[in-house]
Amino acid sequence: MFSSLKIRNFRIYWFGMLISLIGTWIQIVAQSWLVFELTHSAFLLGLVGFLGSIGIFVLSLFGGVVADRINKKTVLLFTQNAFMILAFILAWLTQMKLITPLHIMLIAALNGAVMAFDAPSRQAVVVELVGRDNLLNAIALNSAAFNAARMVGPALAGILISAIGMSGCFYINGISFLAVIIALWLIKINGGEKRNATNHVFKDLLEGLSFIRNNRIILILVAMVSVSSLFGISYVILMPIFANDILMSGVKGLAALMSSAGIGALIAALGLASLGDFKHKGRFLVFASIVFSASLVVFSLSRSFWLSIVLLVLIGCSSVTAMSLINTLLQTLVPDSFRGRVMSIFMLAFAGLMPFGNLIAGFLAHTIGVSLAVMFGGFLCGVFFTTVGILCPDIRNI
Repeated sequence: MFSSLKIRNFRIYWFGMLISLIGTWIQIVAQSWLVFELTHSAFLLGLVGFLGSIGIFVLSLFGGVVADRINKKTVLLFTQNAFMILAFILAWLTQMKLITPLHIMLIAALNGAVMAFDAPSRQAVVVELVGRDNLLNAIALNSAAFNAARMVGPALAGILISAIGMSGCFYINGISFLAVIIALWLIKINGGEKRNATNHVFKDLLEGLSFIRNNRIILILVAMVSVSSLFGISYVILMPIFANDILMSGVKGLAALMSSAGIGALIAALGLASLGDFKHKGRFLVFASIVFSASLVVFSLSRSFWLSIVLLVLIGCSSVTAMSLINTLLQTLVPDSFRGRVMSIFMLAFAGLMPFGNLIAGFLAHTIGVSLAVMFGGFLCGVFFTTVGILCPDIRNI
């Protein structure tokens, strides 16, 4: 299950990343509470979240070009230091009681812009740390780290906000980036083939898009991520309404529902890590995607709290399984010289489209109701993934 952690470079990088991710989740919770405390505005809460993600949509393609041109260790050292500086600025402004909603929105937008350059290199560097044979195991362990941090970080934030205040949470996040920065200094990354840096940036960008357009399997995999982001994963923003108005479980029920999806995601990540480099990944991907869609539809119809808990475990498990497999397949199928650009498209489809998926979910929930909105999204995902499974044997046979 932990075979990739036997590789020294990945082990150091993984533990550094885990510490940093916990700090990041502490800041996410504290920042949301700070916005609410300053404004009591649900709209501004959503706007800060949107600004934190829109940079990936706008800039991630350029981040992919940079990842293919420059040593990924250099890129990551720059982005992690930038994240750390922004966290300390937020902490200082909060401590000095100078913070305003405008400051928070600006820092969120800057974090999103940095993430657009960080994410492609962070995704593409994994294969250079562990090799292709251990790629699925390493991606699954990265997912396990993310989901473990998603459970631990918010719990710590709840304690720390009371103990040391929100500025203390932001300082802790800034310090946590040192774990990744030190790890990056300690490891050696076996860089793959680099593009000619004399090429124009837009030429490299268009070359990457052309590569994806002319590769049917990669194009379908990216389309699967896009459909999930636009119509599937956005169920998360509607969870407070399910908890309060449909399942009548209140804030404690909301915490349990959200934790259930996180538990399912962690189970999937550890399960994939234990499987190793197995055959028939394409069939497993289609199966997991259809299970995700069906679970969403049934969840939208559920009026039982405990049935909803079980369904959310399935939703978390199947969604992480699908995304981890797509990530692995993309990195396995592309040559080293295109990996950064292909992974930037993956991040654009996954995280860059998510804000728009949230807008679609919010509009549908307002128009036809929250249950029908989630049912509609699950149904669309199910139709698309079933069509891929039937009409695209290239995917099934990977």
